[in-house]
Amino acid sequence: MLEHEVKIPAMPETGYQIRIGADILGSLWPEIESSFGKLNKFIVTDENLVSAGHLEKLTGQRNIPTYVIKPAGETSKHINTVISIIEAMEKVKLGRDTLILALGGGTVGDIAGFAAAIFKRGVPVIQIPTTTVSQADSAVGGKTGVDSSISKNAFGAFWHPAAVYIDVATLVTLDERQFRAGLVESVKHAIIADARYFDFLETNLDSILQRKTDVLETIAYKNCRIKGEVVEVDPLEKNQRRMLNYGHTIGHAVEAASGFELLHGEAVAIGIIAAGMIEIEMGLSQPQRLERIRRILEKLEVPVKLPGNLAENQLIEIIKHDKKAVDKWPRFVLVSDIGRVYSQNGQFAVEVSRELVEKILKQL
Repeated sequence: MLEHEVKIPAMPETGYQIRIGADILGSLWPEIESSFGKLNKFIVTDENLVSAGHLEKLTGQRNIPTYVIKPAGETSKHINTVISIIEAMEKVKLGRDTLILALGGGTVGDIAGFAAAIFKRGVPVIQIPTTTVSQADSAVGGKTGVDSSISKNAFGAFWHPAAVYIDVATLVTLDERQFRAGLVESVKHAIIADARYFDFLETNLDSILQRKTDVLETIAYKNCRIKGEVVEVDPLEKNQRRMLNYGHTIGHAVEAASGFELLHGEAVAIGIIAAGMIEIEMGLSQPQRLERIRRILEKLEVPVKLPGNLAENQLIEIIKHDKKAVDKWPRFVLVSDIGRVYSQNGQFAVEVSRELVEKILKQL
């Protein structure tokens, strides 16, 4: 069993433990009751987790009020789903003495976390991530939210979990496309924070793709350590935490423009390649570094080029709506080397001209 504690200095009450193991889902309930026994429990999950048997494994024979998101995936990540969850909680007369358990991937965690943040002005949430993307990234850090009809995560709140439980055995039931796409967040973490971790991913990628338990536990721990350390320094994304958005500014635009036909990790992979191309244009990199990154993404079989049906002007319009945009244009996270984010005047997101972004999108 691996553990990592995320400490939030500015908000000590929001510190939390992350527990990582294999095949621990069926034994979690007694621990949850021991730590949170005074709170009424409400589970948010999706139909895929029910079909895979993960909900039943977590609850056993217990009759726990549950909301099942249908359909599973990004298309349900909107404010109406959050409203339905809150109203389902009200119908069973739950109040502020409630604990929400988010059992599922990044979409479930984002939706359930946001519902927890606004239900009765806030109730605790436990994240139990079951996908490569959620175990690497979205379950840790407290970012919650849902999409608008225009952009990703337009509605949201910082709402740190009360605990995170990661069972890497849940990845066995994940389909191959979802599994591979989610690993892009692991590649991102290595690029921005840990060159040795990038070496590890290159060396062990075959074992990762074979879903070997010990390697999956290792990458889960490394991801949580990297993200946890960044969040501890900058829990509300005032500056340094922006480094976690590497590849995401263009990636989010690509994801939205595809009508969410591209998975999050697939879109971020394109965004990472775009960031690498921008770095070369700005003199921060040589082509050899980008080729090294491209090789690992190609081995994951995620896209590294824009789909032909996405127009550059459409992407530019979406980028203007980025939630971190100022004067209708965001700053971009870039790296000066694998493992080191480029900062300018102490800022971890820097100015990149619209003209350069348009040039890169055309080349993609």
